[in-house]
Amino acid sequence: MEEIEYLDWNNSNQIIKKAYEAGLFVLIIGPKGTGKTSLVRDFAKNNNIKLESMNFSLRTRESHLIGTKTLTDGTVSFDEGLLIKSMKNGDLLYLDEVNAAEADVLLRLDEALDDRRQIVLKEATGEVVKAKENWFVIATINPLSHSGTKELPPQILSRFPIRIKLEYPPEEIELEIVKKYVSGNHESEIIQAIKLANTLRQAAAVEELFYSPSLRETIAFGKLLDKEVSPKEAANIVFGNVYTQWGNIEYQKVSDIITSMFGS
Repeated sequence: MEEIEYLDWNNSNQIIKKAYEAGLFVLIIGPKGTGKTSLVRDFAKNNNIKLESMNFSLRTRESHLIGTKTLTDGTVSFDEGLLIKSMKNGDLLYLDEVNAAEADVLLRLDEALDDRRQIVLKEATGEVVKAKENWFVIATINPLSHSGTKELPPQILSRFPIRIKLEYPPEEIELEIVKKYVSGNHESEIIQAIKLANTLRQAAAVEELFYSPSLRETIAFGKLLDKEVSPKEAANIVFGNVYTQWGNIEYQKVSDIITSMFGS
């Protein structure tokens, strides 16, 4: 699916711009599918800043940040990682889902994020890499309820003094976003799908359900309507069937909600 267009309904772009001008790193907090990545890409594009992105997981290693030694035709060289490249070039470094990283990776990252904005390349020559003055870092984290995420250590949190809370947009904004991807006139059905998505999101927030649907799902619902899939079937396909992985009780609970909203 194409990149979800970001509509700046809560003035996040302006907050990031002020942080960039002040040299303050930014942390964006919110569930998946709320447009965190779209917001960062939109900011970089609008301000003509080169963007380097890294998605963190349990498999992310220090070498992905710093770099690795390579041997080519008998010559040893050092292939710089994204952290080092961005520091040297003064790029915008985007650290997506940084709270999925292991402690050793965060410790190495912390060295570069402190007030000195420098890091020692102990993996290579021992060179001290000092970031360009315009180097800028934005990180995102998912709530702890998301699988694979951990609480960020206080020292890492303190490196990001500008914090933006990004929730799912209001219904009218989500409708505006979905309509950008849909060619047919399905406004009433899409509004109903957004209400369904919000019902499921609220249930997931209080742990009554295991999964919270994102903007991607409401867009997918609209696209199925364009392909002449009925609203009830589209709702089952996009919103309902995913819950079968948590058992029939979970699935039936969501199926009943869909039936109450879209009919039998």
